[in-house]
Amino acid sequence: MDILKLSVYERLRDFNVPAAVLDDIFANQDDLNILIKSWQDLQSGGMTQDEIASKVSEMIFNELDIDPQSIEEK
Repeated sequence: MDILKLSVYERLRDFNVPAAVLDDIFANQDDLNILIKSWQDLQSGGMTQDEIASKVSEMIFNELDIDPQSIEEK
């Protein structure tokens, strides 16, 4: 896994996106390409990695109807 993918994965884990969800995204090349391109576009637009991870994790939680408060930190 290249550095950008690893960084995105770790950053989204920092924002409590479950590893199982990320594993599904990273296993699907189309989903992964969309995520990486969007991440790079937002970063080029001046957002920090934390800002991007916050927004992306929020979108993931909304799309999957997951309550982030229900996720236990390990």
